[in-house]
Amino acid sequence: MIPSGAHRPASRPRAWWAVARRASWAVVPVLLAACARQTVLPAQDTAPLAARPPGPELRLIGTAKLPHGLEFLGSTVGGISGIDYDPVQDRWVLLSDDRSALQPARFYTARLRYGDGALATPQLTGMATLRQPDGRPFASRLQSFREGPAAGEVADPEAVRWLPGGTSLLWTSEGDFARGFGPALRETRADGAAVRQYALPAGFEPRPAEGRGPRANATLEGLALSPDGRTAWLAMEAAWRQDGPLPTTKAPGGPLRITALDLASGRAVRQIAYVPDAVPRERRIPWGPRLNGVSEILADGPHHLLVLERAYSAGAGFSSRLYRIDTRAASDTLGLDRLVPGNHTPAAKALVASFPGPGLPEADNLEAMAWGPPLPGGRRVIVFASDDNFNPAQTTQFIAAEYLEPDVP
Repeated sequence: MIPSGAHRPASRPRAWWAVARRASWAVVPVLLAACARQTVLPAQDTAPLAARPPGPELRLIGTAKLPHGLEFLGSTVGGISGIDYDPVQDRWVLLSDDRSALQPARFYTARLRYGDGALATPQLTGMATLRQPDGRPFASRLQSFREGPAAGEVADPEAVRWLPGGTSLLWTSEGDFARGFGPALRETRADGAAVRQYALPAGFEPRPAEGRGPRANATLEGLALSPDGRTAWLAMEAAWRQDGPLPTTKAPGGPLRITALDLASGRAVRQIAYVPDAVPRERRIPWGPRLNGVSEILADGPHHLLVLERAYSAGAGFSSRLYRIDTRAASDTLGLDRLVPGNHTPAAKALVASFPGPGLPEADNLEAMAWGPPLPGGRRVIVFASDDNFNPAQTTQFIAAEYLEPDVP
C-alpha cells in the first residue's frame, strides 16, 4: 500500500517512505493532493526495462472506477489492496487495507462483468469483518494504544485469494511493527471468522535494531495460489534489511524474497529471490518520495508467476510494470540468512506490460490483480485494482485486460 502519516506514523529514518505508502495525506493535504493529481500528466520513465523476449502481452478490455467515499453497509469503500475471483459462486472478493481506522478491517464481495471491449462498473454485493481468533474485529492503532495487549492485533490487510471451493480465503497482513505485530498469513471463512494463522519462518520476524528482517510497511504485499490450491507464494514488497537497499532512480533494489508454503503442513518449502527495478520516474518537485516495489503476484500455471511492480515519485505519480518469471530457474534461498551476489540466482524477468504503455492506460496505485472468467474461446483475462488510500485525489480503479499468449495474433 502507499500509506500516509495520518494512518501510520512513520519512524524518523523512513518518514517519506511511510508517507508515500499510505495516503490519507491529512498532514499536508493540499500539497500532496496536488502531487497525486499530476499522475495524469505524461512522465518519462527513466529506469531501463528488462529484456523482452517474445512472450505474453496485455490487450485492454476496459476500465471502471468506484466513487470516492462510497458508503456500503455502514462502511467506507476504499483501500482495495487485494482482489480474487471465486468461480464456484461467481463472485469477487475485494480486500480493504483499512487498518480498522475508519471501520473494522474488512473485505467486500462484488459482481464484476466484462466483454470483449468493455468493463462494467463493479457492483458490491456484501461485506464481512475480518475477525481475530476470539471473534473480535481486529484492533485499530488507537485502540491498541489505549488498551495495550488486551485489544489484540492490529492487522494491515494486503492480499487475498479464495481457496478452492470458495468457502474460505487466504489473506496477508503486513503487520504493525510499532505495536509488535509482524507479517502474517491467515485463513478466514467467507463470513470473516478466523480459521487458521500460519507460522512463518523465523526470518520474517522484524529485527530492526539488528539491521535484519523485513522493513516496516514493506512486507507481505503479494499472494499467489498454485493452480492445484496446495501451495501459497508470499511476496515481500521490498528487500529484507540484510539483503540490500531500497530502489533508487539510479539503481535497482536489493533482492526481495518470494516464499512457497505448503498449505496442508504450513511448512515453507522453497524461496526465491526477485530484484525490483530502479524507480522509473524522477520526482517533479525537489523533495518527496521515490519508491518502487512488488505490490502483487499471481500464478500463471504451475511454475510461473506474474509479478506486479508499483512505483511512485512525488509529483510524477504512479506507474506499474508486470513481469513474468519462471520459479524453477531461480535458486532456493530458504536456507540463506543473507542474500549477497554470488550465493544465489535471482529469478529472470520477462516484461509483459507497462502502465501506462502501448494500448494501456495511466493507472493509479495498482496493488491487486486476479484471473477472471475467460472470454469466449477460453481467452484469459486479468483484472487489476488500485488502492485509493482513502485519498480524494486518487481513485478506486479497475482495469480488465486480455492476457495474450505468444501465439495469439
